[in-house]
Amino acid sequence: MDRMKRRERWKRRKRLQSRPLIHLVPNAFTVASICFGLSAIRYGLDGSYQTAVVMIILAGIFDGLDGRSARLLKITSKLGAELDSLADFLSFGVAPAFLIYLWSLNEIKGLGWAIALFYVICAALRLARFNSELEDPDRPPWMTRFFTGMPAPAAAGVVLVPMMLTFALNQDWPSHWALNALTMIAVALMMVSSVKTFSIKMMTTRVSPQYWLPTLVGIGVIIASLVNVPWWTLLTVAAIYLVSLPIGIITARRLAAQSEAATSDETSTQDPPANSDEARPIQLASGATGKES
Repeated sequence: MDRMKRRERWKRRKRLQSRPLIHLVPNAFTVASICFGLSAIRYGLDGSYQTAVVMIILAGIFDGLDGRSARLLKITSKLGAELDSLADFLSFGVAPAFLIYLWSLNEIKGLGWAIALFYVICAALRLARFNSELEDPDRPPWMTRFFTGMPAPAAAGVVLVPMMLTFALNQDWPSHWALNALTMIAVALMMVSSVKTFSIKMMTTRVSPQYWLPTLVGIGVIIASLVNVPWWTLLTVAAIYLVSLPIGIITARRLAAQSEAATSDETSTQDPPANSDEARPIQLASGATGKES
């Protein structure tokens, strides 16, 4: 009995012992994403829509950094995963819907608010499904390269395209409520759909030495474009992502067909047909089957 008590005290002390400060980096990135999402709502209420969109983009950057840093440091945890889901719901579900309502959908009052609520609900369902899929032991290996439905950060970027068009063109027609309502409904349906979209994990984290210089040049071009023509650069990124959607669907279907074919081949190899020689009973000289008589 005393041994069990000592063991429990030792486990409790081990859980409460201090850890290196670097272990807090992933969760710090997640908290920063939450702060940027809330700041986007604040700037939207003030009418500073360009700053609000920048806040959501920064939330997306920090959302990508938290998961990547946790994997590199090998300190993933259940707490971090749950906190990340809550941050995604706020920054890429609530904040974009609130901005679009204040900017455009408030022209149609209750209907516009209902559309915003529909988007937020779909974002919550999409994140809940994502968390449940991570715990599915029967998930095929090829599915690790894809998301089911449009991920919340990408959905936030696509739903803000009309707003970014207004900033880039200096025109008011992209703010029409009909365009924004159709965009928001379409993106919300994509989030809860079964369409397979490319995962960010498909991007390689290793670069061969011969590609170091071109990679650095490309990064420099992107940064220069963001500084000089930020909205056109972001619109180009959104266009590339939209073009990747049908490519992802075709690729996912091809991989699914290959996986099913491989599974059926393994099944046919393990289970011989009933009319094969292996399935027939052994005939003994006395005419009895292969059982002990």
